[in-house]
Amino acid sequence: MTEGSTATRFRVEGMDCAGCASKVDTAARRVAGVEDVSVSVAAGVMSVRHRPDADLASLQSNVASLGYRVAPLPDRLSQVAPSKQDDHDCCGGTHDHSAAHEHAHKESSAPAGLHGHDHGPDDRPWYETPKGRLTIASGVALAAAWLVGRLFPLLDHWPFAAAMLVGLLPIAWRAIAAARLGSPFTIEMLMTIAAVGATIIGATEEAAAVVFLFLIGELLEGVAAGRARASIRALTDLVPKTALVEKNGETREIPAESIAIGDLVLVRPGDRIAADGEIVSGESHINEAPVTGESVPVRKGAGDKAFAGTVNGDAALRLRVTAAASDNTIARVVRLVEEAQESKAPTERLIDRFSRYYTPSVMGVAALVAIAPPLLWGGAWSEWVYKGLAILLIGCPCALVISVPAAIAASLSAGARRGLLIKGGAVLEKIGKATVACFDKTGTLTEGKPVVTDIVPFGRSQSDLLGLAAAVETGSSHPLAAAILARAAADGVAQQPAANARALGGKGVIADVAGSEVFVGSPQAASARVELNAEQDAMVAAMNSEGKTVSVVVTSGAIAGLIAMRDEPRGDATSGLAALETAGVKTIMLTGDNRRTAEAIGKQLKIEARAELMPQDKQCIVAELQKQGAIVIKVGDGINDAPALAAADVGIAMGGGTDVALETADAAALQGRVGDVAAMIDLSRRAMRNIRENIVIALGLKAVFLVTTVIGITGLWPAILADTGATVLVTINALRMLRGNSNV
Repeated sequence: MTEGSTATRFRVEGMDCAGCASKVDTAARRVAGVEDVSVSVAAGVMSVRHRPDADLASLQSNVASLGYRVAPLPDRLSQVAPSKQDDHDCCGGTHDHSAAHEHAHKESSAPAGLHGHDHGPDDRPWYETPKGRLTIASGVALAAAWLVGRLFPLLDHWPFAAAMLVGLLPIAWRAIAAARLGSPFTIEMLMTIAAVGATIIGATEEAAAVVFLFLIGELLEGVAAGRARASIRALTDLVPKTALVEKNGETREIPAESIAIGDLVLVRPGDRIAADGEIVSGESHINEAPVTGESVPVRKGAGDKAFAGTVNGDAALRLRVTAAASDNTIARVVRLVEEAQESKAPTERLIDRFSRYYTPSVMGVAALVAIAPPLLWGGAWSEWVYKGLAILLIGCPCALVISVPAAIAASLSAGARRGLLIKGGAVLEKIGKATVACFDKTGTLTEGKPVVTDIVPFGRSQSDLLGLAAAVETGSSHPLAAAILARAAADGVAQQPAANARALGGKGVIADVAGSEVFVGSPQAASARVELNAEQDAMVAAMNSEGKTVSVVVTSGAIAGLIAMRDEPRGDATSGLAALETAGVKTIMLTGDNRRTAEAIGKQLKIEARAELMPQDKQCIVAELQKQGAIVIKVGDGINDAPALAAADVGIAMGGGTDVALETADAAALQGRVGDVAAMIDLSRRAMRNIRENIVIALGLKAVFLVTTVIGITGLWPAILADTGATVLVTINALRMLRGNSNV
């Protein structure tokens, strides 16, 4: 952002395709002082970067004259870090919204019906929207014209001309406004020229029918686009409207958006959690399916994190709020998806550029067809003008322009509902082209915390050995101690009371249990207390070779047993990596862990392991693979993964990772499953296949009707049906992506 400039966001209601966004973008840029404009059809939001002296009231007036309702939104740019595909500066600044607010709710100067282009955040049924009412009015006028024509044949085409004007006037107004604001070659302009031309040559019945069919097509297109948009907006409904906050010894119900960081919130059994926070007291199963899609409720207690939108299970919880309502988990997901859809895929940008030249070219061809045969070969003017008008309608680029963004919007929405957050069309397109996937180990391929893998007692039972170790480790926060305590709890092992517990720095822990001194520590520290025999040494060496950490339990001057621990692979790691190999993607593990452990995990998962790497080493390996021609996905969860995530063609953060990883990455697997990487690749490839199908449908139908029109088989009605039909077919085909794929 240039020095002295600021940013303002507007809600723009009524956009339902890329053509709408293009007109809004062009109109906004014509205002003096506007430096950059970004329009998201999916979010219904326009972000404007401008100088302080920019006339925002004129900007709103320009956009409103195109048929959209526009109002300023609160600033939240400072709350979101830019993605790698987003070059917008997120610097703050003093926002002057006074002019914008002054005109926020003024009526547009457009005539009635102009706001029919209304498929923004509107929950009304289609027939109650301005667009629906206009379509119904046009249909009723057409039916009335037909009836009047049958009752009074002498009136000829006048009733149909009147019926045509009912629907055409708002369309023509939009066309003129768009032309005045820099977008002369719009679908509304093509429609206006065709309808007026048909009326001039006496084809008023067809002109009225064409206008009505055009309105039906736009209505269906808007309804379909609204369904895709609603899947994202529905996420915000996961957060309850109110919350119970405890202050000064009393509990009060307050609006959820007013919750502040540090507040203590009471969550009753069965309630949705209203804010991100850390559990202070209580223990309960939490259903995280609404946010992550995880089907099994997770048991959580004091010290665990809870997320907004999840459902508390069987006991009351008290949690300390850690994020404001505007920045909780749900808000961040919605925000990232909205911003993702502002990032156009390369294919979408190609279609946009193509359509800029395509539309005026179609008008030129239509003009030649209408004029050349009568002038050069003596053809009938009425016949060839009629054909030229039909070609004008056939050439409407709406289906072609919407073919890519419709598929991308549906795919991003489908991914978000399954916990696959992809930050934009460009990322979606590139994921499917990946040839190599580089994974971090700890917290990505593995759970990120050690668990007990082996319990080897000497002269006693496993439960006795585990009970001794748990008694000594009680109260310790060390990860290995936590693993032992967790295993004891899982096995139902009763812990004996321990006394005089003390840590021996770098060696282990010692305590008195049942009158005996018990030591739990490393084999090296244990050997200073009692000698390990050859068999025991061999066991320790074998476990170490498998990447396990061994603790030796010593009591009464003898070795009681061995307990081995390791950060184990995630449950779906093997199947997830196999799915990538099946998809033709090579997998590599890049880790800073020691070589022995990395190779043991790599052998278990059948993945190439590169160990003892610093963050810059991971980044260099990614760059080296790219130099070799690979398209690289990097998957990680920690701060040390951030450089490699940024350097990769596509960076994917695991859902439980650090904020740095999540913000640096291009995508996130919110459920933290390795298999989600393969699911993203599958989603990308299906999306690109859907896009290719849409382009074939859009251009194929036009090609067929172009030929049949020139040779005289089809006319205006089939022409508009070709355009409307292609638009509807393309949108319906794109919406198939919302069904997802149960196989991934």
